Amino acid sequence: MTKMARNNGTSLGRRRLILGLGAGLGGSVVARVSPAAEGQGPAHPPHVADAPTGHEARQDAWPFYGKVQQGVVTPRPASGMVAAFSVLAKTPKDLEAMFRLLTERILFLTQGGAVPELDPRLPPPDSGILGPLIAPANLTITVSLGSSLFDDREWLTPHKPKRLQRMTKFRNDALSADICHGDMLLQFCANTPDTNIHALRDILKTMSAHLVLRWKQEGNVPVVPPKPDGSTESARNFLGFRDGSANPDSNDVDLMAETVWVGAERDEPEWARNGTYQAVRIIRNFVERWDRTPLREQERIIGRNKASGAPLDGGTEADVPAYDKDPDGKITPLDAHIRLANPRTPESRKNLMLRRPFNYSNGVTKSGQLDQGLLFISFQADLEEGFIAVQRRLDGEPLEEYLKPVGGGYFYVLPGAPMPDNYLGETLIRAACRTTACPT
Repeated sequence: MTKMARNNGTSLGRRRLILGLGAGLGGSVVARVSPAAEGQGPAHPPHVADAPTGHEARQDAWPFYGKVQQGVVTPRPASGMVAAFSVLAKTPKDLEAMFRLLTERILFLTQGGAVPELDPRLPPPDSGILGPLIAPANLTITVSLGSSLFDDREWLTPHKPKRLQRMTKFRNDALSADICHGDMLLQFCANTPDTNIHALRDILKTMSAHLVLRWKQEGNVPVVPPKPDGSTESARNFLGFRDGSANPDSNDVDLMAETVWVGAERDEPEWARNGTYQAVRIIRNFVERWDRTPLREQERIIGRNKASGAPLDGGTEADVPAYDKDPDGKITPLDAHIRLANPRTPESRKNLMLRRPFNYSNGVTKSGQLDQGLLFISFQADLEEGFIAVQRRLDGEPLEEYLKPVGGGYFYVLPGAPMPDNYLGETLIRAACRTTACPT
């Protein structure tokens, strides 16, 4: 942190008081370090891929501070949204100011509190869509950076994560430039869509000098009440299959360290430790065509029983398919989606990724078809060994007849803000100022 930032930058503590962060909901938890961010969490936390149960409270808040950000291994709520931005910063000082203000806004929005009262002759400080008291509603806002942020600024280029790149087309893609890429991506996840929209509008209002919105995509996860024994299920996508089966256990700290989080053992810049790569894909489903496909063919294309989610050689969703006993694909076809995505060999372990998708529905196309599909989101410590390697195996699969990726991008999720004196992006700014003459 530069001397100017320490002396002239408005402190988080003073701004927190001005913005009402210490009042109302969440005031007592603002400075807490997140157990989930530290990889600990409650004794029996839900899995990322579990469907929301509908029992989540409006007042529930995930603590903000931690070595990693919220919204990655945090249980997925009912509503999600991603929004991509162009960043206006031209200097390290500009970028630091953006990160500091963004951190303040995320802190308030995710913890909740009273909206400050201003002179009514001025524009209101808040959109008002949640009322005068902001309930956090399990909101998480995850900040990630795109390749263009580094490519377009010479002073950032040397600090670019090693595998961060612009998303390129696979053979079945029909990518629209209007909904691809961005300097920065914000992922909003909350119990209600209004909570996400409120947060986005707050950031657009307060950060107009730093950010320009490029595109956004909203999504949701169906709410499924827990079973009598308290267990929960994976949610279903718009193809009617469970989406989340065989997802790595987000509560397994060691597995997440191996699969998701970038540690010291990775060949990445030091500032990027405790971050992760994020792949976002907007994948349209041709649901009318799918609904006219025989059930048995659907199940062979996916490789699972549609009703139960079990693999074709199993009885429950949790069962592991035994491909070694089916080398010719007589039970589970060799080109079934789950078999291509994860062939379950010792070599394919390095291709694991944590999926956190949402369903989307955007209305009706000009041809009179439903514009529905999957807002696919995955996190992995190595983008090339994770999403890209898996997608190459899926290239040409039978499922491609029923879907078409149309947008998205690759991003790098910033490390968390460990303590109240820290801000998101601080390690990147420090790295940039070690190689660039930052103002003091």
